[in-house]
Formats: sequence, C-alpha cells, structure tokens
Amino acid sequence: MKTKLLFLFSFFLFALNFAQTKISGKVTFRNKGVGEVNVTLKDTYDGATTDANGNFSFETSEKGSKVLTFTHPKYIDVEKPITIENQEVSVNAELKEQINEIDAVVVSAGSIEASDRKRATALLTPIDIYTTAGADGQISSALNYLPGVQKVGETEGLFVRGGTGTESRIFMDGSLINNYFSSSVPGIAGRDRFNTSLFKGNVFSSGGYSALYGQALSGALMLESVDLPDQSSYDFGISPIFLNAGFQKLSDSKTSSFGATLGYSNLKLMQEAFNFNTNFSEAPSGLNGDFNFRIKTKSGGFFKYYGMYDSNRMGVTVPSLEPENDFSSVNLKGKNTYHNLSFKQKFGKYLLNAGTSYSYNQSDLDFSTQKNDIETGNTKLLSDGNYINFKAVLERKINKISALRGGFELNSTSEKLNFNDFVEKHYKDLISAAFVETDLGFSNQLSAKIGVRAENSSYLGKSNIAPRVALAYRFAKDWTTSFAYGLFYQNPESKYINGPANLDFQQSQHYIFQVQRTTDGRSLRMEAFYKKYDDLLKVKNLPYVDGQNQYVQTADNNSGYGYAKGMELFWRDKKTFENIDYWISYSFLDSKRDFLNYPISLKPNFASEHTISAVAKRFVPKWKTGFNFSYTYAKGRPYYDIATQDINGKPEYFVRKEGSLRDYNALNFSVNYLPNLGKKDAKAFTVLVLSVSNILGSKNVYGYNFSMDGARSSAVVPPVNTFVFVGAFISFGVDKTQDAINNNL
Repeated sequence: MKTKLLFLFSFFLFALNFAQTKISGKVTFRNKGVGEVNVTLKDTYDGATTDANGNFSFETSEKGSKVLTFTHPKYIDVEKPITIENQEVSVNAELKEQINEIDAVVVSAGSIEASDRKRATALLTPIDIYTTAGADGQISSALNYLPGVQKVGETEGLFVRGGTGTESRIFMDGSLINNYFSSSVPGIAGRDRFNTSLFKGNVFSSGGYSALYGQALSGALMLESVDLPDQSSYDFGISPIFLNAGFQKLSDSKTSSFGATLGYSNLKLMQEAFNFNTNFSEAPSGLNGDFNFRIKTKSGGFFKYYGMYDSNRMGVTVPSLEPENDFSSVNLKGKNTYHNLSFKQKFGKYLLNAGTSYSYNQSDLDFSTQKNDIETGNTKLLSDGNYINFKAVLERKINKISALRGGFELNSTSEKLNFNDFVEKHYKDLISAAFVETDLGFSNQLSAKIGVRAENSSYLGKSNIAPRVALAYRFAKDWTTSFAYGLFYQNPESKYINGPANLDFQQSQHYIFQVQRTTDGRSLRMEAFYKKYDDLLKVKNLPYVDGQNQYVQTADNNSGYGYAKGMELFWRDKKTFENIDYWISYSFLDSKRDFLNYPISLKPNFASEHTISAVAKRFVPKWKTGFNFSYTYAKGRPYYDIATQDINGKPEYFVRKEGSLRDYNALNFSVNYLPNLGKKDAKAFTVLVLSVSNILGSKNVYGYNFSMDGARSSAVVPPVNTFVFVGAFISFGVDKTQDAINNNL
C-alpha cells in the first residue's frame, strides 16, 4: 500500500511539473490591434500568431524566468521578460514602427525621378527617351511628353509651368551645365549638346526642388552620368544626317575606364530630299567630340570626368518684311566646350560629393539684308562666355530614411558681347551660395524635407535667403500625398544688361499639392500648383546708333510680376496590355505676367492653356521589332506685336496686334528593328531605326514676325512639317540590343 501511495505521489509531482501554463495577451500599435505578429518564448518552440484584432494565446510547459518575443516585418522587435509558474500569464505589448528605406513614403511633389534607383516615382530612363517617337533621342524633347512642360518649337529650353526656357536649369552630377543647348538663330530651337546615353538617369523637378540647387525660377533637371561600363565596347552610328563612332575601354582590374566619341552631322542631304519650310542658305552642320574617364580608388572613392567640344554652323534666308529689302539673312558660327569633374567618397558616417565644371561658349551671328541680289546692310553680334562652377556637399545619415546634408557652391560668369562695333559690354558675376537640408522620416507613412539656401551676387551686390519645405504622407496602401513650398531666386538675364541699372534678384514662390497612386506596373499622379512671380525684369529700348531709329532692349528695373496656376494628370501603365507600355499626360495652365517689354499683364506667348500628350510602345519579340507612337495636342498660344510709341518724348511699349495661334497637333511614329536579337554567337549588335515626325503633316505655327510698321507679318513655322529619319546603330563588345526590350517594350 505504501508503495502504491509513493508511486501515485511521484506521478502527481511528475505530471505537475509538465502541466501546461496558458500565456495570452494583446499586441497593439497606436491602440489598434495588430495581426500576423509572431509571439514566441525565446529559445523554445512554443508560441502563436496574433489574430486580426491582435489577440494571441498558447500553452507551454516551460517554467521559471523566460523572455517573450514579438516580431513583425513592419515593426521593431519587442522582448518582454515573464515568470512562468502554475498560473496563467497575461502579457500585452505595444509595437513601434520599423522605419526602412523600401517602405518609407517618398517626398515627390513637383518631381519625377527617372533612373536606375528603385524608388523612382515615374520612370523615364535613357531607353525610354530613345524609344519615344518624336523625341529624336533628346532628353529635353522627351520631357515635353511629361506634364508641366510646354511644347515651344521656336526656341530651346524647358518651358515649365508658365516659365520661360531660361527659368529652368540643367545639372550634371550636381554641377551646373551652362549652355546645355547648341547655339541657334532666331525662330529655330537649338538641340541638346549632350548624348542621352551618357546619363543613367535623371530627376526632373517642375517645381519645389531641393535647396541644393538654385538660380531657377521654374524647374531643375538633375542628370546623373553613367559609372564604370560592364566591359569594353565600340559603337558606330550612321544615317543620312550624321556619322559617329566611339569606344569605352575597361581596365583589367575593372576599377577604371576611359572612352571617347567623335561625330559629324549635316542636314544638306535631307534638305534636298524634303520640302523644307526654312530656306537654309547654309545647311545646319556640326562637329562634336568628347572624352571621359572613370576611376575607382582603393579607399572607395570615385572620380568621373567628362569633356566635350562642339561646333555648329547654319545660314537662313527669308523674304524681308520691310519694303526696302528683298531678303533678310542670318548666318551662325557657334563653338562650345564643356568639362565636368566629380568626386564621391564615404568617410565613416559621412558622404562627400564634390564637383567642378567649366564651359566656354561662343556665338557669332551675322545679320544682313539684300536688295536686287546686293547686300544692303550688315549687323554682327559676337558673344563669348566663360563659366566656372564648383560645388561640395557633405551628407550624414541619421537613420535609414533620415539624413542631413549641407554645402556651398560658387558660380562664376564672364561674358563679352560686341554688337556691330557700337555696343560693347563685359558682364561679370560671382554667385556664391550655401545651403543645408535634412530628410526627416517620422514613420513609414510620414516624411519631410526641409532646407534653406542663401545666395550672394557680386554683380547685383545683394543677397537672398530661400527656404524650402516638403511633406509626404501615405494615407492608404498604395496612395500617398505630398505638399511642397519653396522660395526661388534667379539673376536677371545677362543678355539684357547693356547699361547701368539698379537691379535685384527675380523671385518666385511655389505651392504644390500632389496625390499619387503607385502599384506594380501602374502609376497615377495628380498635381495642383500655384506660382507667384515678383521682381521680374522689365526692359526698355536703348538706341545703339545715334540719330537712327535703331534700338536694343536693355534692362530697366525689377517691377515685373505674374502668376501661374494649374493642375496636371499623369498615368502610366505597363500591365494592362501585354507587351505594351503607354502613358498619358494632361496639363491645364492659367498664367499671366508683366515682364520684359510687356506693357501690361498678359498671358505669355509661350504658355498653352491645355496640353495633352500620349505615348505608346509595343515590342514584338517574334519580329524582333519595336513600334512606338506619340501624340501631342496643345491649345493655340497667344501672339503679340509689341511696338513702341513716343509719349511725352519717351518711348513706351504697347500691343499693336494680338491673337491666338492655331492649335498644335503632332502624331509621331518610330520603329526599331534588332536583327541580331537572340543570336548567341553574334559579334555585332545592331539597331535599325526609322522615325517619322508629324506623320499627318499638320501645319503647325509657332508665332509671327512683324514688320517695323506692323503692316506685314510672316509665320514662324518648323523647318519642315514632316521629317523622316533612318539610321543604324552598331555595338561591338556589349549587347546593347537587350536594352531596347528590357522591362517595358
């Protein structure tokens, strides 16, 4: 009997030792239950997962002091010490959000990032640009198919949200590019001087841009050049318009590379093949070459250098609007060189980005008139400029999505101009700037960018301070909203500064509100904006030949003002239709300004009220062919004939004639054929291109020129209504054909 009692007592103690204890509780975040949280006893297999309300419950046979862990990918791990005895344990936990770079909301009001970065809000990569029909492989032309950018065909520049082409600046690896566009003659826009393939991506801001950049009232385009190539390669391109060749040589250690290209272009053959609207007395031609090197140091630093030379010529003859002459002619000789050196390296927790650039630009314009085949007048305008830019930025990460950066920038300008030997000027200015900016990630749903920039101009003898702030909030899984505000300054255009004037910085204020939805393969952006302009430049007529009725516009004061407001829509879809990538953009713009020679507040002659663009691309692997379409519609812009009249012995501007241009329409098409696609043993990789701009032959008009008395006028039109381009691009060493079908074609 005693033996049985002893056995039962021992069995009871054994069972008691292995009795199950219940552990339960609730997991919350901001007082709301969180589901799918893993709750486990550390160093055991016991645990559970919370339900939709955050509740959990499980049993364990463990005893003594233990640690209960709570884990979820979106939240910081939590550990709670507990003591397990013979009674139920109740434990509650409050989670904190796990902030990380992938899930964090991105401030994107006013900007579209297009690069190899995963956080791009809307992609417009180099291959996008090359395969956008009507863009002619130019970055600036491709941007015309994005919201906020106006199609202005008669002059170069990015016309952004009611701003002139000179109110947007372009940067390469952080350094300012002066004279991004080639020299040209009135009525014909200059082309991009830089090869699109030089850049691996870009960030385009149509407003509210970072404090790291300045001297732009409207927008900024930040270009990022390519790094080391994957391997050595040789390239060759040929068409009726141009011939070019280049190479990239990668070192055996794959820590450095160098390369060069050389190209020549001439439009004479195409001029003879097509019925041009413009009578080129000398067909546009150009010679260009560049050299680059990339070096990765043993300490992790990275040097990039790019240098280029470009020259171009053209001559245009048109019927004269003045009865005393038969024809008017202008001939151009342009030269430009640009050099850019940048350096990047980490020093512990700090990242240094430094760069410098130098640019020299010369434009020689020769204006003349003809009567009975005899030259009756000649005016020369010779200008050259030297530009030096230096910039250094030091950045320190605060956490995964927060950072602090600051630095300084110097921008030196020296320009000389000779106008018919009667007006000579030498304009010099040094703009020095300091800036600081911080990215603040409060949570994965809320972030901010706050910065301030200060500048001083030696020419103006004045300084400014420009605050910038932007906020972003994710209010649903795929939906975010952003707001941006900023104050922006820019010096008056130097070409108008021909005499003494008490001038100040021009300024604009940006207010931008954005709602965006981004899912796999689809992106929707809706943006509203308001810009207020103050202290815009006003000009007056300055006689340059005494006793004759000949004047040059010169800076007078900063009494100009204006506004621009509107809304934009951008939709891109790569998912709905198989092998089809398309995007649609719409812009509404309401803008008025009183500046330059405007006698009153007027709608700018470069601003269209409604603009719609559509781009579609389809790649057919079986045919090794890509088909690309684009279409642009813009409501007719206003035009003005602004003349002068004497009032109390003083010349005053007035609008002599005004009206609206016909609506702009252009449907473009291009096709790319890749004959060696899929051939593993191919030694050359070829892309054949056929492109037709304005295939319907729409007769678009960019504006009007008027005679001195206003009685006669002539339309400013494209050099040719419909333009056809054919070309072949061949690569040796690197299969670049794959780029043409990668991701979206």
